[in-house]
Amino acid sequence: EVQLVESGGGSVQAGGSLRLSCTASGFTFDDSDVGWYRQAPGNECETASTISSDGSIYYADSVKGRFTISQDNAKNTVYLQMNSLRPEDTAVYYCAADAPGGGSSVVPCPRAGAWYNYWGQGTQVTVSS
Repeated sequence: EVQLVESGGGSVQAGGSLRLSCTASGFTFDDSDVGWYRQAPGNECETASTISSDGSIYYADSVKGRFTISQDNAKNTVYLQMNSLRPEDTAVYYCAADAPGGGSSVVPCPRAGAWYNYWGQGTQVTVSS
């Protein structure tokens, strides 16, 4: 079964740090594109960061300089290190991947579903002031 499982969310005060993890089963992240998306209450999904199969990395302007995406192929895990967290970072964070095989999971961000067919269940990040 193809699955993505996120972990590492929680509640922190402004200025704190969290590291999110996304572990895949049923496929490998190697040679796959992976993205972290977030959805704040009442808002649409937005891209936080992506890492492509060729290693290229993208960060949204809102997180650039504070978040770092990385990949550990031995553990089949993608990480999002989040530093200097702000209240506006509060959201449900999802990892997504373009896993092979043609299937799909529930897609919480429909517009991004055109690029990523498998999504995790989401992990809540809450940043208080």
